[in-house]
Amino acid sequence: MSLKEYFTKSPYWKFIKWIWVMAFGGLTLLAFLVAAVAMGWFGQLPPIEELENPTTQLASEIYAEDNTLLGKYYLQNRSNASYEELSPNLINALIATEDIRFYEHSGIDNSRLFTIVIYNLLGKHQGGSTISQQLAKNLYPRKRFNNVVQKTKTKLQEWITAVLIEQRYTKDEIMTMYFNTVEFGSNSFGIRSAAKTFFGKSPRDLNVKEAAVLVGMLKAPTRYSPISKPANALNRRNTVLKQMEKAGYITSDSFDILKSEPIVLNFQEESHNEGLATYFRETLRMELLNWCEENGYNLYKDGLKIYTTINPTMQQMAEQTVEEQLKDQQKKFFAHWKGREPWGAFKEVLVSGMKRSDRYRIAKELGKKESEIQKEFNTPVKMRVFSYTRGEIDTTMTPMDSIKYYKYFMQCGFMSMDPQTGKIKAWVGGHNYKYFKYDHVNITAKRQVGSTFKPFVYTVAVDNGFSPCTIIPNKPVSFEGYPDYNPDNADDKFSTPEMTMYRGLQFSMNLVCLNVLKLLGEGGMKNVIELAHKMGVTSKIEPYPSSALGTADISVYEMVGAFSTFANKGVWIKPTYLTRILDKNGNVIFENLPVTQEALSEQTAYVMCKMLEKTTTNGTAAKVKYLYKIPGAVGGKTGTTQNYSDGWFIGITPTLVSGCWVGWEDRAIHFRSMDLGSGSAMAMPIWATYMQKVCATPNLLPIVNEWIPPQSPLSIELDCEKFSAGQTEKEDFVE
Repeated sequence: MSLKEYFTKSPYWKFIKWIWVMAFGGLTLLAFLVAAVAMGWFGQLPPIEELENPTTQLASEIYAEDNTLLGKYYLQNRSNASYEELSPNLINALIATEDIRFYEHSGIDNSRLFTIVIYNLLGKHQGGSTISQQLAKNLYPRKRFNNVVQKTKTKLQEWITAVLIEQRYTKDEIMTMYFNTVEFGSNSFGIRSAAKTFFGKSPRDLNVKEAAVLVGMLKAPTRYSPISKPANALNRRNTVLKQMEKAGYITSDSFDILKSEPIVLNFQEESHNEGLATYFRETLRMELLNWCEENGYNLYKDGLKIYTTINPTMQQMAEQTVEEQLKDQQKKFFAHWKGREPWGAFKEVLVSGMKRSDRYRIAKELGKKESEIQKEFNTPVKMRVFSYTRGEIDTTMTPMDSIKYYKYFMQCGFMSMDPQTGKIKAWVGGHNYKYFKYDHVNITAKRQVGSTFKPFVYTVAVDNGFSPCTIIPNKPVSFEGYPDYNPDNADDKFSTPEMTMYRGLQFSMNLVCLNVLKLLGEGGMKNVIELAHKMGVTSKIEPYPSSALGTADISVYEMVGAFSTFANKGVWIKPTYLTRILDKNGNVIFENLPVTQEALSEQTAYVMCKMLEKTTTNGTAAKVKYLYKIPGAVGGKTGTTQNYSDGWFIGITPTLVSGCWVGWEDRAIHFRSMDLGSGSAMAMPIWATYMQKVCATPNLLPIVNEWIPPQSPLSIELDCEKFSAGQTEKEDFVE
């Protein structure tokens, strides 16, 4: 009997025939479905261009001067890592757990193909998709459907996409793309963010245990989070380690040791309220949003690399100094006003504080009446408040009491820059960004500058041939058109009827400054304003005599930039903090070029440096030299406004110019005495302590011992004995 006769006469023939028909038909149907999906009959596959340039939401990164990471802007905290940045432990853990034949297949693991299909069609989750398939799902996520047809179509699309990915990328590239697209929870997307968030490391530095934790989380980031589900995370980590042992990546002895060890985290979830240069990063963000809108980029999704001038060492020193000094001064302020309210009769500062609060705004949006809002603000609630001594405090108080509480806190703005390049090295807009968002350095943050404005008046005088040794009256002076303007010196220690410009500036004599202005003639104040504008001051300055004493509101940013002109031999250079921007592929899409303007002659700038130097040797800021012992050539100017509402100090050296403002949110709040509320008491110590730290750090700042004179011979005499024998008084030290 032939084989054909045997099968045709067999009672099982029909059954066997139908098995063959179904198998052939199934394969034919599968081939048809694959072809149909590939041709887009059931929905378009990602275009080839997208496969070669996959779109993911990438955080934009801000870098400091030394290319260290300052922070990020993001919707998803995702930063791409290169293959070289991946620890071998990560790669081994992923392959052992997810795709043991990763280097053997071409996108689909045929040995598990039918098992996966059957399980998924039955509605049961079955792991085992290749890394390439999972990458396809991560890059091009699709909706979940309940019916079998849609599930089958989706799975086929993923298979085809996985094969296309394998055709266009190397295995190393696929591995890298996978790690860059997965989510790990706790607002970390991609391995670079996850390694930083959970372990405070770069991906290349992860050890076996840490790699196993992160790879284990990929199955379900919430369920296996080492933060919220530590027991689950430990079990899952050990499962990954066991898979690594089976695959031969670790030995049995190593597994036995590692599985008994705890998970050790260095968790640091990234926040815009934390980290270095928080105020600076926010100011930069606002500028970048405008730039991105004008140039067609998305700051939160396009993975821009933003390079800045911030020196992280100087920034850290500046932030520490501001915090330390304000903490000390805050104690003095609390003691100064103990048992009394510093706003006194100016209760409106509390009302304005209430109306600026989010609580008040939300209540208004909800349509609440004023009486209801007042009641709400006087009802105790639980809240967390800032404290210098105990950090954050959980307490219960009324919202109105919290407004009063925060009104006491002193505020500060500090900026430091290189006068020769214009590069800003440190920017401290306040002492705690989480609780005090207002940036006191930003060009929009303007406060009365007090006597720090006087050097502009003296500069015009020097530019018009006055010598620092010129004798100036120290007596009341009147100005035409301003009969009621009769200021006096802030201090009556100096009653001599006349003195040199040197002495007038170093002891900040109001009457000497006004007499200099008077000697400049009818257009004197106009010339002073024009000069200030040439030196980078963009704020409005009224052409009144009082402006010579600093009644104008000007920002720390402008004042530091202006004083840098003295140190830069008369050339104003715009203070800059952004150097260049790169797109996610490393192409330069923006590069900042210096903006300069010749504001003064080299001689005038040099003379002003010598005059400002007197302030720090035996003037209002003499402590700079005799107490703080700041080395090298140093000059500066203190500033104090009416009622001690604002304290200023701008300090210059040939290589670094820094400025500081100290005050309160409301000008009605202040110290009541010169020894506590002057610029030399509030602002100068911050500058000097910062400079102590900077100068004591090797290789951080070049120390220049003398101001470099201009190449041409001076036409202005600086030696008062030579200038006019017998016309100058002896310049005794006065503190």
